[in-house]
Amino acid sequence: MKKIFLLTAMVALLLSGCSKVPISGRNQLNLVSDSEVLQSSLASYREYISKAPKSTQTVKCEQVTRVGKKIAAATEAYLNSHGMSDQVKNFAWEFNLVKDSQLNAFCMPGGKIVVYEGIMNIIGSDDELAVVLGHEVAHAVAKHSNERLSQQKALEYGGAILGAITQNASQNTQAIASQVFGLGANYGVMLPFSRKHETEADNIGLVLMTMAGYNPDCALTFWQKMSANSSNTKAEFMSTHPSDASRISNLQKQLPKVKQEYGSYIKK
Repeated sequence: MKKIFLLTAMVALLLSGCSKVPISGRNQLNLVSDSEVLQSSLASYREYISKAPKSTQTVKCEQVTRVGKKIAAATEAYLNSHGMSDQVKNFAWEFNLVKDSQLNAFCMPGGKIVVYEGIMNIIGSDDELAVVLGHEVAHAVAKHSNERLSQQKALEYGGAILGAITQNASQNTQAIASQVFGLGANYGVMLPFSRKHETEADNIGLVLMTMAGYNPDCALTFWQKMSANSSNTKAEFMSTHPSDASRISNLQKQLPKVKQEYGSYIKK
């Protein structure tokens, strides 16, 4: 009886927690509210930004803010024109450059974007910076953080169901089942889903940067630079990010469609 109840509860939960990602149109699992995510992430962001060494490179700081605001404005214009303004109604965009030599940038829910000085050293133009910021804004708009938390919640339910199913089995069987579930959840669900998020952010970011007037062809030159400077040799199936080669190949496939549909926005 307990098994049936848990299965029924999980099915009902999953059916009620579906939404669509803007631009890509993908159905996503969303079991947590924006207010929950924003409240907790804002506290973490404020703690981080209060301790992070701010960049003193004024020109680059201004560049990050300028390009970021243009992409945010294009994003909001698109959402408003498609009746999805509620998707970013609680966003308060921030674009910060911090003193860190890593080739990295990250996004937190609510439009909080942080860029590291290290990645600015390989960026040669506003167009290339738009690749990075478009990607990070895409993560925020697609609410990938919400989805990751939702997946974790769904996996917790899955673990509970597994426990109910194996409750009368031997301890050895229960231990093996638990290990297999954990391994499968990691490599079969969580990590691939992270790669799916990264690819989706690449694709949406390509659209957002183009709508903001930047040249999407620069996505290829930027990622080629990243590949040349990358020291990551971990196998793709064990990584949260697609390989540089996979990423570049995907962007090459997306570019013709993006330029055809949104090319009129590009600065002449």
